[in-house]
Amino acid sequence: GGCLDSARFRAFIAEELKVSVKDVTGVVLGNHGDAMVPMVRMASVSGVPLTDLLSAEKIAAIVARTKQAGAEIGGHLKTGSAYYAPSRGAIEMAEAVLKDQKRVLPIAVELNGEFGVNDKLMVGVLARLGGKGMEGIIDIKMNDDEKAEFVKSVEAVRNLVAGLAHPALYCVVARERLDQWYVRWPQPSDQ
Repeated sequence: GGCLDSARFRAFIAEELKVSVKDVTGVVLGNHGDAMVPMVRMASVSGVPLTDLLSAEKIAAIVARTKQAGAEIGGHLKTGSAYYAPSRGAIEMAEAVLKDQKRVLPIAVELNGEFGVNDKLMVGVLARLGGKGMEGIIDIKMNDDEKAEFVKSVEAVRNLVAGLAHPALYCVVARERLDQWYVRWPQPSDQ
């Protein structure tokens, strides 16, 4: 979700400014849903902060559109859901690992104290992907508003997991190598 949501965020910025998406940087953290956190402070066009280029109202509209993009695209397709862009995100992540590219990408990883999340939730953050899989989480210093939005996003993930038929089932992203991705089944210690 993070690669996809970030690509959509960048595309909407590029569309509004009538510039190439190649010149836009922007990242979305948190969950893949309404509580995602487009990091406006980190968005730029060729190094120029987005806040210098667009009004607060236009930025808010881009953020809202990013959060609703899945429904927007699904509405255009009429049947099914988007699959080209999510596939591109999966390819981007796989290439980063298989080619040891050391890419920093927004991906869902198991948090163990990072960003104040201590219950091993899978949450979208920036992480370095290389030949050893997820090689490190990028520690972003969030301002108070970003922290508050991120906490809401984490809570949305927590609520989603709690609503699963088997809430202790979750995926763990590339602990060491791509071939070691696995689904972790509940353990007695999880109870």
